[in-house]
Amino acid sequence: MAQEDTIVPKSHRVESPCLTLGHPVKILEVTKVNYMEKQNHTAVTKVTEFILMGITDNPGLQAPLLGVFLIIYLVTVVGNLGMIFLTHLDSKLHTPMYFFLRHLSITDLGYSTVISPKMMANFVVNKNTISYNWCAAQLAFFEIFIITELFILSAMAYDRYVAICKPLLYVVTMAEKVCWGLVITPYLYSIFESLFLTIKLFNLSFCGSNIINYFYCDCLPLTSMLCSDTHELELIILIFSGCNLLSSLLIVLVSYMFILVAILRMNSTEGRYKAFSTCSSHLTVVVVFYGTLLFIYLQPKSSHAFDNDKMASVFYTLVIPMLNPLIYSLRNKEVKDALKRTLTNRCKIPN
Repeated sequence: MAQEDTIVPKSHRVESPCLTLGHPVKILEVTKVNYMEKQNHTAVTKVTEFILMGITDNPGLQAPLLGVFLIIYLVTVVGNLGMIFLTHLDSKLHTPMYFFLRHLSITDLGYSTVISPKMMANFVVNKNTISYNWCAAQLAFFEIFIITELFILSAMAYDRYVAICKPLLYVVTMAEKVCWGLVITPYLYSIFESLFLTIKLFNLSFCGSNIINYFYCDCLPLTSMLCSDTHELELIILIFSGCNLLSSLLIVLVSYMFILVAILRMNSTEGRYKAFSTCSSHLTVVVVFYGTLLFIYLQPKSSHAFDNDKMASVFYTLVIPMLNPLIYSLRNKEVKDALKRTLTNRCKIPN
């Protein structure tokens, strides 16, 4: 069934690096064409499904990559579910820091699950299709979790700032209502932004080809397939993504700047070490997450290839969700002690 729309020629395009929904991509800006030029193009067949090309089309890499990503996903599920249950079951972890860590694990598990199963299916089927509606749903849920994670990392940085710089006011400042507010607000904001952008994108017309040269439905490949003029959509994405990344990163940087000043003013070496150890795990997670995004985003245009973006996306959408619970469990004595207590209590044989 044909829809009454026309293809905008893609001959005059300008590539500009843009940061979309918490991760860097290049948005392809389609220039406007006059009305007479549009009328010369044929109608476009309505797209009902998309074909995901996946990470590679090399047959020799399909089985090894499937094994690697299956292991990564299983570790991600076990690690994040373990962190969620551990911070809930152990009373000594009922603190603001671990409350935020629990929701960080939820977002990690969320966007990893949105992407991983469908991506791994591409390794075992000849034609990995995804329906039009499921593609929209995948994009929407991915945006919700990835945007929420940005602001949860910011909330965790603020929590460490209060704990180190204003310890006497910590209980009052980081009260339970405040913690819930710092978590619920990002969820509500990310849901609003995700639905707004997804509906805006999928209300536009796609060109004849339904092949997505990616391993999940993302804004970059989908925007490049649009027939309609995308200037308004690109501007909206640029504004939202810029605000998301810069505001969350600014909170993290300012928080750690005050933390560093407070640590340097301490007279005791032991006090400095204890203060630094309380935020070392979070700092490691922040450096890995934001470092990956900024490394790609700040690349020169000549080296900012689409395949590089794909490989980077694999790292921060699949590998980082696996690393986060490992970092917090291996570098955090409280988590390790809580795990020992929980396992000991669960393994006790009743008399």
